[in-house]
Amino acid sequence: MASILELDPATYTRHAIHGADRIWSETNCYVDVLIELIHAHGYDPFAALPFTLAIDFEEDQWTFFKYPLGDLLDIYGFDIQELNPWQNLAEHVQLQVSRGYPVLVELDSYFLPDTAGSAYQLEHVKSTVAVNSIDIDARTMGYFHGQGYYALSGEDFEALFQLAGLVHERMLPPYIEYVKFRSTVEASEQNKYANSLTALRRQLQLIPGENPFHNFKRSFEGVLPKLLENDIAAFHKYSFATFRQFGACYELASSYIGWLSRQGEKGLLEVEQDFCWIAEQVKALQFQLARAMARKKSMDLNMLDEMAARWQKSIDALREKYLG
Repeated sequence: MASILELDPATYTRHAIHGADRIWSETNCYVDVLIELIHAHGYDPFAALPFTLAIDFEEDQWTFFKYPLGDLLDIYGFDIQELNPWQNLAEHVQLQVSRGYPVLVELDSYFLPDTAGSAYQLEHVKSTVAVNSIDIDARTMGYFHGQGYYALSGEDFEALFQLAGLVHERMLPPYIEYVKFRSTVEASEQNKYANSLTALRRQLQLIPGENPFHNFKRSFEGVLPKLLENDIAAFHKYSFATFRQFGACYELASSYIGWLSRQGEKGLLEVEQDFCWIAEQVKALQFQLARAMARKKSMDLNMLDEMAARWQKSIDALREKYLG
């Protein structure tokens, strides 16, 4: 078996970001898997979360937020490179893992047993996993996905890697990356903190020029009548592209501000609370939409005005403190 970290899914302890007390238990597949990968390698995922501050409403979705590759390199020494597959996918993955490089690869959740109850054996949905161990001969794989660390084997392994060949000749290979660990990056906590502040200042310069909550309210008002005529499938798609993205993101932003306070930064409590409040209210708004669609009745969107006000106040406070 090719393996990087000696981990047991039965005893693995997930990071606090994926704890039971979170408002949004999941963020998106790419961020979730990196949180656990960073954590499992002994680092704190909070340090590289400044990117959560600069998301925007993109007219048809909120920003699908991700850790910037430069921040991962500067703060943890994680150098993420794209892998170009020219042979069997499983062979590529095993080769890179044998070199000590975790592989980030899009796989079909239909064959990922950790998604039981949502996608496993129910729906074909692509999702990013980070492979930590793999044995082609034994048909086994250990991987980070979503909120934790898991293992699969047998028929699931064979189907995921299409060992019997492509399902059809036009099926395209997945997007694949691998993580090289750069030992030249200073590993001290003090250096990580300094690099985190550098990333914070960079992100504060990328804040949207217009308040994204005002734009989202305008768009939501326009699309709501169409949603009320649609079914639960439309609700889930719209919610993932909107509520899930900015709700989970602002909870992470709140967590990052809290982390800054624990490092000794002063005067950030109100900002932390405002971002947490936004995350809570977005969850409530999502439930309200589900009820409105079930009843075919409209809903009040005025809460978005208060979100806009708190966002603006908090962003202004951060800009004044860190940009002067």
